Amino acid sequence: MAVQLKNNQTLTLKIKRLGINGEGIAYYKRLIIFVTGALPNETVVARITKATPRFAEASLVKITKKSPNRITPPCPVYEECGGCQLQHLAYNKQLDFKKDLLRQALEKYKPEGYQTFDLRDTLGMDEPWHYRNKAQFQLRKNKKTKQVEAGLYQADSHQLVPLKDCLVQEPTTQKVINVVTKLLTKYDLPIYDERTNSGILRTLMVRIGIETGEVQLVLITKTKKLPQANALIREINQRLPEVVSIMQNIQDKKTSVIMGDETIHLWGQEVINEKINEVSFELSPRAFFQLNPQQTKVLYQEALKALDLSTPKTVVDAYCGVGTIGLSLAKQAKEVRGMDIIPQAIDDAKKNAAALNLSNTHYEVGTAEELLPKWLKAGFSPDAIIVDPPRTGLDTKLLQAIQTTPSPQMVYISCNVSTLARDLVSLAKIYRIDYLQSVDMFPQTARCEVVVKLSKK
Repeated sequence: MAVQLKNNQTLTLKIKRLGINGEGIAYYKRLIIFVTGALPNETVVARITKATPRFAEASLVKITKKSPNRITPPCPVYEECGGCQLQHLAYNKQLDFKKDLLRQALEKYKPEGYQTFDLRDTLGMDEPWHYRNKAQFQLRKNKKTKQVEAGLYQADSHQLVPLKDCLVQEPTTQKVINVVTKLLTKYDLPIYDERTNSGILRTLMVRIGIETGEVQLVLITKTKKLPQANALIREINQRLPEVVSIMQNIQDKKTSVIMGDETIHLWGQEVINEKINEVSFELSPRAFFQLNPQQTKVLYQEALKALDLSTPKTVVDAYCGVGTIGLSLAKQAKEVRGMDIIPQAIDDAKKNAAALNLSNTHYEVGTAEELLPKWLKAGFSPDAIIVDPPRTGLDTKLLQAIQTTPSPQMVYISCNVSTLARDLVSLAKIYRIDYLQSVDMFPQTARCEVVVKLSKK
């Protein structure tokens, strides 16, 4: 019979390891307790904040035995903001944690042969700060100061933490946010208020092409109406010459989804340009693009290595987006075929392929689970399939399609170790898992990417 704890109860606990969100894990009479901010091998006093029969959550009251790997988080709002989870852990230990997360996920789902899988050390960054090329900051008007503020919500809440210097943001993106926020105050623009569902401006999105220095600003609004638009644009032009594209996106629904379906071109270019491994990409406001271009290079080089294109192959790039991965390897491949459900992304992929003068690529709108069987029926049989699914992992229908007609080789790029381990249960039946290579795309956070090399048995 598990013990039932009570809220506000304090306990002294020994932290065993870190959990999936970077929280410390301890056990009290076999009940698992998650302690935010605690590190492995620490002894802590913790206060229970949520008690259930299966687990408990607790906040850190004090550390009685401190980990040698604990460091002082450099960010002043680290505890409140919730955007990062690991700033209090030395960076080399963050890399160990990300490999361990993968191990924990494999132990939970137990794909065939997982005990002997080759788990490679996480590839980290030399400079694990200021890497994010895109900022999406929510807006609010501070009732006391009458100033507009931009920032992120606290974890599990809608309390805004204003950010003027986010240490994981590329500095130019933060500078643009700061200047535009001041201008919103100056021109007294109506800021959206969630409680009353009134006001216009909801969110600022800023993205930079790290290689080109081009910046796109997207004003996300509740209505099409944008008062003072001309004056605002004029002053942005004067103060921020790096901004080459200003767009407006309308999100009129009460939702936590940041962008709506309609995007209006306000000024300048409609897209910005970015380069990865010599391949240029045009990015429209809603196009998905990796948030850490520097590590994306590493990630794609690992995918290339896993594919082994020393002999040219036909490759399917499922979940292709704007074509980032497929186009990076098209020069070495015989043919690359990609699919995505967002028509705009496919348009971008086609444009990007044309700009590179590639004649061996084919992009189609649709799901991999529809298109793959269709292509196979038409006599196209890929030598390799590369999948880079969203956090939810592979679609069951796609998994079935792969199992029915497996290509000789597969590379799985994952951004969620749990859904990866779950998918490997099916894939390990037909593929040999050659190795798993973790890549740290998001330093200071508990998230990790993994490249898996699979060969047909």
